[in-house]
Amino acid sequence: MERVCFRLQVRKEKMDEYVRRHAQVWPEMLAALSQTGWHNYSLYLDRNDGTLIGYLETPSLAAAKAGMEKTEINAKWQAEMAEFFVALEGKRPDEGFLQLEEVFHLN
Repeated sequence: MERVCFRLQVRKEKMDEYVRRHAQVWPEMLAALSQTGWHNYSLYLDRNDGTLIGYLETPSLAAAKAGMEKTEINAKWQAEMAEFFVALEGKRPDEGFLQLEEVFHLN
């Protein structure tokens, strides 16, 4: 099982709306994430600067991302979420996150 941690940057002026949207994630999106291998998926937001840290566990991040790529709901969700982030350089949020290196895990 891969443990994946990533970072994105939420626009400061969009933080409240970003949090509201994640309080009401579409049921179809939640089902797609679960079905494609996104487990223990959590997001953490630093309200001081908009740093967003995501964490998930998956058998394969590449397979999980590829599985979501095949769903219509992911394309819709990513299109709606793109406006919330800075520095995506033309990528969707699920393509533009910076994956962090795990340097320690207490097992």
